[in-house]
Amino acid sequence: MHYKASPGDRVFDFINYLIMILVFIVMVFPFLHLINYSLSNPSLVSGKFLFYPKQFNLDSYRAIFANPDVLNGIYISLARTIIGTLFMAIVTSMAAYVITRDDMVGIKFIRRYFVFTMYFSGGIIPTYILIKSLGLVGTFWVYVIPSAVSVFNMILIKTYIEGIPKELEESALIDGANDAYLFARIILPLCLPVMAAISLFAGIGQWNAFIDTQFYNAMHPELFPLQYVLYNSFQTITSVEQFTNSMSGAEKFRMLTPQSLKIAMTVITVLPIMLVYPFLQKYFMKGLLLGAVKG
Repeated sequence: MHYKASPGDRVFDFINYLIMILVFIVMVFPFLHLINYSLSNPSLVSGKFLFYPKQFNLDSYRAIFANPDVLNGIYISLARTIIGTLFMAIVTSMAAYVITRDDMVGIKFIRRYFVFTMYFSGGIIPTYILIKSLGLVGTFWVYVIPSAVSVFNMILIKTYIEGIPKELEESALIDGANDAYLFARIILPLCLPVMAAISLFAGIGQWNAFIDTQFYNAMHPELFPLQYVLYNSFQTITSVEQFTNSMSGAEKFRMLTPQSLKIAMTVITVLPIMLVYPFLQKYFMKGLLLGAVKG
């Protein structure tokens, strides 16, 4: 039977569409302006909103990719994103599987201990002292090891695992499988949706992180990720010469402006996440719904 919408339903739908259009404009148009600005000739760009590039120009991107600090920042950001996300996913999923085992001695205390750490921490100074005592200050691994366990993600995975039929585990144990085999060959493949969701969380967090660099690696430029290079550029770059003074052929970039360089670098830092997210969106939504914390 064909459903006929009531006047109230039509008004409700109209308001929803209107709100979504406004949200779309607020979220997309500023980034569209940044892209068009970065692709325009800096001498022709005014203070108005750009719906399209003015005199298409890639000099800003050429100058950025010719800068060795930016290239090194991209390398560090990619390395910490890939290694840090993979390490977090493995360690957190293993811990999540362990706390689903009700037959483990002291499991109730362990669960409460993990939840406690979500609300209370030692603070910045004790954390720095701990990281330094572990010998991680001034190393790449300070980006990976401290973030290896995420309690929030652990709870998501734990809840997801608890929804898997216990008969699968019991049949595998009867066939002689041990816990390691059970986790790696049965539990982990079934957790692909929630693993994709938490990996997206962790990957975005690693790619956008720069505060930990300021705390632990501020004196080690070779370990600066791209976000910290962008942060420094916003703080220190006041002229194109300052950005290009260590580059060969720097004279061809004299027409650029500090603003065009900063905007182009902003686009570069945001674009990878925008390209990756659509491929993981279906897993992201499914993982959050099925792995959500139950009330």
